[in-house]
Amino acid sequence: MKNLKTYLMLAVLAAAANNAAAQTGFNSLFDGKTLKGWKILAGKAEYKVENGGITGTAVLNSGNTFLVTEKEYGDFILELDVKTESTLTNSGIQVRSHYDPAGHEGKGKVYGKQCEIDPSDRKWTGGIYDEGRRDWLYPLELHAQAKDAWKNGQFNHVKVECIGNSMKTWINGVAAAYVVDTLDAQGFIGLQVHAIDNEAQAGKKIFFKNIRIKTTGLQPQAFAKGVYVANLQSNSLTPYEKGDGWKLLFDGKSNAGWHSASSSTFPTKGWKIEGGKLSVIGATGGEATNGGDIVTDKLYGAFDLSFEFRMSRGANSGVKYFVTLDEKTKGSAIGLEYQVLDDAVHPDAKLGRDGDRTLASLYDLITAKKQPRFVHPIGDWNTGRIIVYPNNHVEHYLNGIKVLEYERGSKEFRDLVAISKYKIWKDFGEAKEGHILLQDHGFDVDFRSLKIKELK
Repeated sequence: MKNLKTYLMLAVLAAAANNAAAQTGFNSLFDGKTLKGWKILAGKAEYKVENGGITGTAVLNSGNTFLVTEKEYGDFILELDVKTESTLTNSGIQVRSHYDPAGHEGKGKVYGKQCEIDPSDRKWTGGIYDEGRRDWLYPLELHAQAKDAWKNGQFNHVKVECIGNSMKTWINGVAAAYVVDTLDAQGFIGLQVHAIDNEAQAGKKIFFKNIRIKTTGLQPQAFAKGVYVANLQSNSLTPYEKGDGWKLLFDGKSNAGWHSASSSTFPTKGWKIEGGKLSVIGATGGEATNGGDIVTDKLYGAFDLSFEFRMSRGANSGVKYFVTLDEKTKGSAIGLEYQVLDDAVHPDAKLGRDGDRTLASLYDLITAKKQPRFVHPIGDWNTGRIIVYPNNHVEHYLNGIKVLEYERGSKEFRDLVAISKYKIWKDFGEAKEGHILLQDHGFDVDFRSLKIKELK
């Protein structure tokens, strides 16, 4: 009798949930009783229906396993509740995804965008990952304020919006990640049980329930202000970014807003604009000996600067900030520098102190702490980001990961300057404002998607 009462109560609750969903334009993707409309792909993890929800159980020595919809979806708003049994258990929600049966040596590969479920101390739940393809598109380091939205040990409400080329995520009502992509107009939706390789993770469970979707009458949901957008459409800004104060520094087709660091006009040689790229033309590795550095017409103080760059083999370049052009030099203009370098080939990587001339470092001052998986190969695009807050706190990012931070003008900063090549310049790096500079160091380097937001 007790089991019958429990069953009836669950049936009533499920019916009420379905009715509420229908009233708001949502339809259930899961009937609460069977896995009808779903199929398992890739690994060997187990999925079954329990207590009106779906339980996924990790299996030792299995690859990533996905329970995916048989139907594909284009534009939609997806909502569901998720709970992990352990902080050792990783999961995710696939959207607009696909399956390659020949992938992973015939074991099958699911690929496409994923809303991350990460209960570990890293706290990247809500970040956006490209499963089986491009790796991380939006590590939650890009919006660290959302890291605490997920609560371990309880069901969490997850919302994913895919409209047009945009994907947004919310965790328990907190805006988490925002990606504008160039791939996948549609695909299946999937639930993931992550691969495991140790006994401690075997048998750990992930719980999904109240899975519903809306596909008609869609309107983009309000998103919190001030969230960084990973915009993969080159040289473009979304209405959200424009409303948030972002401006393009390069329009993708002209040198508007830039001039030579040594004159009032744009260089007549050494640079080219082609195919949406602003490119340094290589010239045997000479520093500022061909076209020379270029700088923004405008001066900037506190700002958030984002840029994409692509290096040739052995390349050396840099993005400098607080460049005043007051110093007289024969080579590159003086300023704080986000180093752009092929660490594996260019000799500068082994100079300086403790690697402080390597990629994404504050050149000759502070070493970037990088994980190899977040450094894209030569010939691929990398995304750099420099944030200078109004209080002079500065952060460098590489491909969404913060790699260093410091306080401009602090005693620690000045002590570093005193043992660097910049010690001969009075008050180095402490100007109230300055130009943004792209360096000509005599190597082929491409730039695009340069955008900036002034901070108050």
